[in-house]
Amino acid sequence: MPELRRDPVIGRWVIISSNRGKRPIDFQVHQEMPQGGTCPFCPGFEDKTPPEILAYYPAGREKNKSGWWVRVIPNKFPALEIEGELDRTGEGMYDKMNGLGAHEVIIETPEHGQHLHELAQQKMEDVIWSWRDRILDLKKDDRLEYIMIFKNHGSAAGASISHPHSQLIAMPMVPIRVKQEGDGSKNYYGYKERCVYCDIIHQEMAQMQRIVANNKDFIAITPFASRFPFETWIMPHRHSSEFQDIQKTEVANLAGLLKLVLAKHHFVLDNPPFNLILHTAPLKTSRLPHYHWYIEIIPKLTRLAGFEQGTGFYINPTPPEDAAKFLRDANAP
Repeated sequence: MPELRRDPVIGRWVIISSNRGKRPIDFQVHQEMPQGGTCPFCPGFEDKTPPEILAYYPAGREKNKSGWWVRVIPNKFPALEIEGELDRTGEGMYDKMNGLGAHEVIIETPEHGQHLHELAQQKMEDVIWSWRDRILDLKKDDRLEYIMIFKNHGSAAGASISHPHSQLIAMPMVPIRVKQEGDGSKNYYGYKERCVYCDIIHQEMAQMQRIVANNKDFIAITPFASRFPFETWIMPHRHSSEFQDIQKTEVANLAGLLKLVLAKHHFVLDNPPFNLILHTAPLKTSRLPHYHWYIEIIPKLTRLAGFEQGTGFYINPTPPEDAAKFLRDANAP
C-alpha cells in the first residue's frame, strides 16, 4: 500500500507510492504511449482496465462493454488506495500514515485521437457532470478530506496515455497548496469582508485587459500575477466555493467556455502540452464566503529550473495582458 509522509519543516505531505516504483534505469527510458488499436482506454478493450465505477451510455448497453461516451475506472496503478485504514503513526520525529484515498481515471471520449475541445457540446457537458458525480459519491466517505480533479495532456505535462482522459485523486488530508489558498482568501475576507476571487472578477471586467472570453455564467482570464505564459483561469461569476454545487444551466456555459478556451490554446500555441486543474473547497466545508472554485489551465511552455524550485518565484516571459490579447483575438476553428 502507498504511504503518506509529512515533511516536518513545512507540513507538506508526500506520497511514497511503491506500486508505481521505478528503478534508476526506468527514469532514463521514454516509453511510447499506446496508440489507437492497442490503447486500453479505447472501446473494445474494456477488459484491459479495472471494472468501471461510472459510465454514461445508451439504454441496453452491458456494463464494461463498448457503447459508452464517458467512462470512469479506478487507476490501475493508483497513487492512493481506497481499502484500509489510515493508521497514523510516528517514527521518531516523523509522521506517516497509510496511503488511503482514491485514484480514478475519467475517460472523456471513446475516440482515441479526439481533443477535449473537439467534443460536441453535450459530450463536454457530460465530462463535467462526471467530475461532479464522482465528487458527490466520494464525499460520502468520511475518511476523505479533499478531492482534486486534473488533466495532463501530452507527455511533457505528465500524460502516459494519449487517449483523452482526466484523473481524480481523493486524499485523507487537505494539501498544503489548498490550505495556502484558503488562508490567503480568508485573510482577504477578514480585512475587506469580500471574496478576493469575486473582486478579481470585478476588476478584470472593469479593466478588460486580461479577459480571454466571457459568458453569462463564467469568465476566462490570464491572471494578473501569472506564473506561466498563457496560464488561464476559468471562474464562475456566481460566488460558489464548491464545484459540486454547479447548476444545470452553468454546466452548459462552462462546457462552452472551456471548449472555446482550449481551442484557442490549441490554435495559438500549436497543440501544447498542458495541465488542467480544478480548484475547489475541502470536502468538510460548506458555502465558504471567502473561497471561490475555479479551473486553472497551464500550458507547458517553459520548464521549472533551480531558481523557481529553490525560491517559489516564477519567471514568466509573456505578460498576461499580451497572452490574453493573443488568445482573445484568435479565431480558433
